[in-house]
Amino acid sequence: MFIGEFSHNLDSKGRIAVPVKFRNKLGASAIITRGLDRCLFIFTAKDWEILAQKLIALPLVQANSRAFVRLMLAGAVDVEADKQGRILIPEYLREYAGLKKEAVVTGLYNRIEIWDNGVWKQYKAKTESASEEIAERLSDLGI
Repeated sequence: MFIGEFSHNLDSKGRIAVPVKFRNKLGASAIITRGLDRCLFIFTAKDWEILAQKLIALPLVQANSRAFVRLMLAGAVDVEADKQGRILIPEYLREYAGLKKEAVVTGLYNRIEIWDNGVWKQYKAKTESASEEIAERLSDLGI
């Protein structure tokens, strides 16, 4: 599982170091794609296959399903870490997430997220200020 929050910089080529803690769990290659809330998602090949099977099972006739499948699958790309543990983030994905120099890499159990540092700070502040309301809503789901 991936857990934790780490600050890393993108280099001039658009590469970012995967936290050492995550490298063995991620494996030799992974899949990176557009995420939600202006971040990027990174999945192991195994977890990507599980998600992709669920996505392609969504109803083709529903516009929202088609849009979400396109968001996740069309933007996906295989990545491999180099000897320093860096992965190259394609330019179109860096643009989507607004990644500049400073980034935050977070572990969320079965995926890694990459955020622009400024976007992460805004998102985190908003979420933390609404934490009680969020907790109450989740209690309806048995959490």
